[in-house]
Amino acid sequence: MVVAALAAGGAWLMLSGEGDDGTEPTRSDVHLVESGSFNIVIPVSGELAAVRQVEIRNQLESRSVITEILDEGTQVRKGDVVVRLADDEIRQRILDAEDKVKNAQSDLIAAEQNLEIKRSARESELEKADLAIELATLALQAWEEGEVVKKREELALAERTAEINADRLKQRFEEATRLVEQEFLSRDEYEQDRIRMIEADARVRQAELESFLYESFQHRQDEARKRSDLEQAQAERIRVEQRNDAEIIRIEADVDSRRFSLQTAKDRLADLRTQLDQCVIRAPNDGLLVYASSIQQGRRGDNDPPPQVGTELRPNELVAILPDTSEMIALLKVSEALSGRIESGQEVVVYSDALPNVPLPATVQSVSVLAESGGWRDPNRRDYTVRVRIEADPSLGLKPAMRCRGEIMLDRVEDSLWVPIQSVFREGPIAFVHVRGDQGIEQRSVRLGRTGELQVEVLGDALAVGDRVLLRRPAADEVSIRIPAEELAAARSGPPEGVRRTGGRPGMGRQGTGRPGGEARGGSTSKATPGETTSPATEVRDKVAAAEASVEVDVDVPVPVEVETDTTPVAVETPATAASS
Repeated sequence: MVVAALAAGGAWLMLSGEGDDGTEPTRSDVHLVESGSFNIVIPVSGELAAVRQVEIRNQLESRSVITEILDEGTQVRKGDVVVRLADDEIRQRILDAEDKVKNAQSDLIAAEQNLEIKRSARESELEKADLAIELATLALQAWEEGEVVKKREELALAERTAEINADRLKQRFEEATRLVEQEFLSRDEYEQDRIRMIEADARVRQAELESFLYESFQHRQDEARKRSDLEQAQAERIRVEQRNDAEIIRIEADVDSRRFSLQTAKDRLADLRTQLDQCVIRAPNDGLLVYASSIQQGRRGDNDPPPQVGTELRPNELVAILPDTSEMIALLKVSEALSGRIESGQEVVVYSDALPNVPLPATVQSVSVLAESGGWRDPNRRDYTVRVRIEADPSLGLKPAMRCRGEIMLDRVEDSLWVPIQSVFREGPIAFVHVRGDQGIEQRSVRLGRTGELQVEVLGDALAVGDRVLLRRPAADEVSIRIPAEELAAARSGPPEGVRRTGGRPGMGRQGTGRPGGEARGGSTSKATPGETTSPATEVRDKVAAAEASVEVDVDVPVPVEVETDTTPVAVETPATAASS
């Protein structure tokens, strides 16, 4: 960060030239292009935390009152008494628990004499249930081997008889048909033969239906009924056995319950004696004593006073913590747009607000998986937490919750041409600068590389050392040479070829953009319309959009590009603007 500032300060040369109104421009209007180096960093802020800390809580099962507590900020050693709690009530509970132990011992003896009576009654009822099962089994066997066979023979006989009779009457009806045609038989007799034939056919169908009904329904009903009788007898035997077993189990459970009550009373007595020991809270390890009220201050609704003698504590209430300040970390907040550019192992320089002039070397350990909301102040903001391990001397006196700022080192640009971010503009997919030459102000398209907080790398030979670029947007009548219309038309005809996509955080599209679906930098909805005034911060973000949109590529991947019809910069979020927001 310091190197970048020095490079920026040394490379900014303010020259003279015409201003917007035809007068000489101020020295801040022009930058002299030269080759140099600068760092690419992300400025962040957050707070310090200890790598390890131990919580001190009220371990009693009921409310308790503090009778003694160490002052906050005390450096304690392992085993030191930190808090003492009132123990009068617990001592009384111990006496009551001893009485319960004696009563449980006498109840256990009375519950062991009722078990044998029920066992003899169980055997008698099981013998009766076995007899019912045997009778149901014999009834099912008699039905299958006798009644079913008889019924099927009867139905088959009736069906065969009906078929023979139907055939006979059909032949007779055919005979009657010939006779009635020859007038040897009366019409009435012919109709009677016909009726008898129809009745015979109906009896055949009736016999077949009776056979079908028996096989399909009656037989299944009889079988189900017989088998159900057997199953019910078997189930009854099971119920008898279960009922008696349950009664025996109940009696045995009563004995076990009495035995358990005795053991519970003993355990309760031991637990109360343990809680008596916990009325004296000792430090489990070395550390700095910090009250819980100090951690919760500033949270909405949390205005509890610090613990002191007489303070009543709830069960499991946090009283204090013992952070180990020998190893510290920084929890830094990074905007969603930049989180994809941070990786484990990157170098970081941390500055504590308590020691603003002492740089603390650190290393990125991890980035949180999910983003955190900006809360009610900015519900649309999403920040990721970067965990940074600090390599600092414990003698510096760093403490948890100290505010800090940091600079995450992403890359370093060595010996390259660069221009200030605010000098870069964009028209559609083309990034360009305004170069002041002998013929006036010229729009010159450039190919951009890596981007820092204040600088952007210029690739190719569009600019040379010594060129003068404007740091402002000139008026329309000031520009004497514009980008050729053919170049603009070619750029509008399709997205630039060879744009390489790089992996970002899940659901973020392009790395570092923070735009769903990988929206191009030129697709921001924060664009200014022609003639509309934009703020300096917006212009800075616009220049970074131009820088990050021109990325050298080796794989052709279509990238959505929005073509602008004016020279208004596109508002994007850079490391500097993301951190400041």
